[in-house]
Amino acid sequence: MIFVNQGLRMTYDDFGSGFPILFIHGHLFNRTIWSPQVQSLRWRSRTIVPDLRGYGESECGSDSVFTQESFACDLACLLDHLSIDRACVIGFSMGGQIAMEFARAFPQRTAALILAATFAQEETAAGVTERNRVADRMLVEGVVPVGSEMLCKLIGPVTLKNRPLVASKVFQMICQANPVGAAAAVRGRALRRDYRPSLAEFNGPSMIVLGSDDAYASVADGHALQALMSDCRLEIFEDIGHIPNIEDEDRFNRCLHSFLDPFVSSAL
Repeated sequence: MIFVNQGLRMTYDDFGSGFPILFIHGHLFNRTIWSPQVQSLRWRSRTIVPDLRGYGESECGSDSVFTQESFACDLACLLDHLSIDRACVIGFSMGGQIAMEFARAFPQRTAALILAATFAQEETAAGVTERNRVADRMLVEGVVPVGSEMLCKLIGPVTLKNRPLVASKVFQMICQANPVGAAAAVRGRALRRDYRPSLAEFNGPSMIVLGSDDAYASVADGHALQALMSDCRLEIFEDIGHIPNIEDEDRFNRCLHSFLDPFVSSAL
């Protein structure tokens, strides 16, 4: 499905009925990364699954920087378009930080928060330099060289050994990414705020899901966030890397169902 936001054509899927869940994908991916979760939940919930601006089938526009604030505003406009007041917001990796921004900017619209393979700290000075360097590379070289270097950090070593086709699926998705949109998102991510203060004020239920072998978001980050938030459940997936919803989709789906049960039941 398509809606037009600030002159940009944005693509999304809207499946099922009942309590709404807004899924936010990560960097170099698109809405199809959530397919196992959508198939699992669509019969008992309403699943809203957009391609972020500049990713998947959504248009880029002319901006050279996509901030977390701009992504969150796009998502609020999508919910307006669908006449949805509140939703459970679930974000993976960069999408997790966009979910944090959504909860900060639109707390009244965030019924619950699920953060997968992500962290809340602002970027370091060295990180800002590196992200801008990577953005420049993607504009010159495309996404394949950068994505190739990321692949073994995205997927845990146990998954790479035992389920090598996961790497093929992930890499195919990376290869479809628009380098212009990806570069703009990387530049915006370098500018992100520290979300820990706003997460400490979030009083809705939340869940954090992390892999023990995640090269980007540590288990220590997860424990620190859980301690910070008032009603937070932490799930650590052993021998799983940065993509728990793909590397162990059955366990991830079970966690989603158990977390969402009170919302789904109340919507019946």
